[in-house]
Amino acid sequence: MDIVLASASPRRQELLKRLVDNFKIEISNFDEDSVEFQGDIDKHVCDLAEGKARNILNKVQKDCIVIGCDTVVYLNGKILGKPINDKDAFEMLRSLSGNVHKVYSGLVLINSKTNELIRKSVCTEVKFMNLSEDMILSYIESGQCNGKAGAYGIQDNAAIFVENINGCYYNVVGLPLNTLYLSLREMGVNQ
Repeated sequence: MDIVLASASPRRQELLKRLVDNFKIEISNFDEDSVEFQGDIDKHVCDLAEGKARNILNKVQKDCIVIGCDTVVYLNGKILGKPINDKDAFEMLRSLSGNVHKVYSGLVLINSKTNELIRKSVCTEVKFMNLSEDMILSYIESGQCNGKAGAYGIQDNAAIFVENINGCYYNVVGLPLNTLYLSLREMGVNQ
């Protein structure tokens, strides 16, 4: 059965290669703004991931498993998405400085043949060191904060900001591998 990843993220594509030799990439044009946050972060990230997966499910041939994923940074009841500009990135990184935040990923798998649906949410706690203004500005100038939830990528130069994590590292990168592996097995994909 074909595996289809509903994501343009090079990080997710790279991580999925660790589990599946051959898969297709279809970029979802699901409008993430159409899903309003109602206070339940687990449900929210799963709704976003499912929206992406269903968007692709409508475009693909039968007999495939579509994987949708969405990752957000959550701090003090507020979702930190992808920064819209450098000022936004600066404010996000400043708010993360010295604090513990949570990274949530919603993971949804849909079997196009059977309509079987798996929805899972994964949470990882991340503690940042205290960041100086120069550290934040230098990171923003590197361009590595662009397109990343919370304005950072744990796998790039922001790795030095992280004092510790509690949970799945790959969840913070953007694709919780263990959860995905177990979900694929649950759908009958033998790895």
